[in-house]
Amino acid sequence: MAEKMKGILSEWSIFEKVWVTVFTGITVYLYFAFQDTLLGLVSSIAGMLCVVLVAKGKVSNYIFGIVQTVTYGYIAYGYGLYGESMLNWLFYFPMQFLGIWLWMKHFKKKEESEQGENVYVKRLTIRGWAIVTGSFLVGAFVYAEVLTLLAAQQVRVDSMAVVLSVIAQILMVQRYAEQWVIWILVNLLTITLWVITMVQTGGNDWNMVIMWTAFLVNSVYGYMNWLKLSKVQETVRN
Repeated sequence: MAEKMKGILSEWSIFEKVWVTVFTGITVYLYFAFQDTLLGLVSSIAGMLCVVLVAKGKVSNYIFGIVQTVTYGYIAYGYGLYGESMLNWLFYFPMQFLGIWLWMKHFKKKEESEQGENVYVKRLTIRGWAIVTGSFLVGAFVYAEVLTLLAAQQVRVDSMAVVLSVIAQILMVQRYAEQWVIWILVNLLTITLWVITMVQTGGNDWNMVIMWTAFLVNSVYGYMNWLKLSKVQETVRN
């Protein structure tokens, strides 16, 4: 067991180890200092492990994603963030299983792996970006109207965050490096959403703000790492 753990940790960079340690420490501190909910603690830690494993190109990210989507959806529902709740329960949750299937179809052999990643990386074309942009504009407008009918909170920010999240998740299971650009925007919007919600409701789930801040840091790192993997992959092919 000790040798196996040593082998797993050897695939983690110093940044990844520090990133997980620091944000996990902050999350645990907030749990005790502000009497945050246990569900919020579990959701935050599962979410952080999920996204760092995505950045590393590991299929195992989806296991933690299953835990995070279920718990986070429940927390969001409790604060009236119905867009976030539906996104996680109705979209993210089933997408974890689809992601496992699609990534396993393109599983990279260990001898072909540069830094322990499991999948081959793809890049988005100009036509692809046009489709992404158009889908966001139409989707955000329509979903904002739906949330308004449901009397949800923070409708505009929530609708933009949700639609971008759907797009990013689709790009993720399809293994596009540009997913990280979208995730950066999602993280910025969602941090704003939770800060406003915590201030207005007097809620104590500040772990959600820390979790999404950790996601933001990881998204920048993930984009850099996937660009690196893509370049290495092209070099090998040529």
